[in-house]
Amino acid sequence: MLGCMRTYSLDDVYETRKRRDSWWTVYFVDPVACRVALPVANHTRITPNGLTVLSLVLGVVSAACFASNQLIAGAGFFYLSFMIDCVDGKIARLKGTGTPFGLWLDYVGDRIRVVLCAAGLAYGQYALTGDVRYVVLGAAVAVLDLFRYVNAPQMKRVREAVREEREGPGGLDDPDPLMGPGRLPADDHLLEEDPLLAADPLLGPERERAGRVSRPRSLFFRLFRRLNRFLARHRVRSHLVSGIEFHAAVFVIAPLAGAWALIPLAALSGLLLLANEVFLVYRMWLFTRRHGAGSPQESREHVLV
Repeated sequence: MLGCMRTYSLDDVYETRKRRDSWWTVYFVDPVACRVALPVANHTRITPNGLTVLSLVLGVVSAACFASNQLIAGAGFFYLSFMIDCVDGKIARLKGTGTPFGLWLDYVGDRIRVVLCAAGLAYGQYALTGDVRYVVLGAAVAVLDLFRYVNAPQMKRVREAVREEREGPGGLDDPDPLMGPGRLPADDHLLEEDPLLAADPLLGPERERAGRVSRPRSLFFRLFRRLNRFLARHRVRSHLVSGIEFHAAVFVIAPLAGAWALIPLAALSGLLLLANEVFLVYRMWLFTRRHGAGSPQESREHVLV
């Protein structure tokens, strides 16, 4: 019976928040999601998977609003869809009811929501104006989102392959401080260290061999470290443009601003997202270069074999 359920407090819900998250989630979603999660946890038996399905339904409604050129309504339903999507994770962590199927459902549901909303936005604006740029916009948004979420697990596979090659009894001799064991460089996985500091080969053992670090660069990284610590105190992760911010710009901020903002904001946020992805790939390349190549002795042995 509902009367026998444990009663949770708002502090309990706050404990389920991620240690570091996107700035959009921290400032514009979590304050609402935590307060929604509290009565859901205390007064209902709805499961995280049920919330994920509700989130997907709201996403479909958002897409329908965009397709009928109801931009403000579409933005509102998209925000509600994403907020409920955050609530399901909080309920799963709060009650310990998360399942592997739930992870898959959440992942697939997110992709369906973005593709449908991109298609709805493109259709609605093209039907209204006949401007083919909106068709290109919808396709570009869908492709960028899919690339983001295909790229992340592939990067994880690369890192795991390197670990398998280099792992000894004590693990990697110089593990990547950015990634952590099995960590996925995506929206739901946090990068706790300074990305630029760890990625720069001149700030590790190579610095001693190079014998120099230019002052402007050193100052830049000191400032970045301070910024990262400031963001960490506010639970904001240091890579400020990721898939979540991209979705917020395209499906919430731009529609609320009006049709005139759709193409400029989508193009700007898409370029920033792409730049972030390029940086992640560059960082992965640095990691594979550090750990993927064997020692000179090992290389000679391979040549001899």
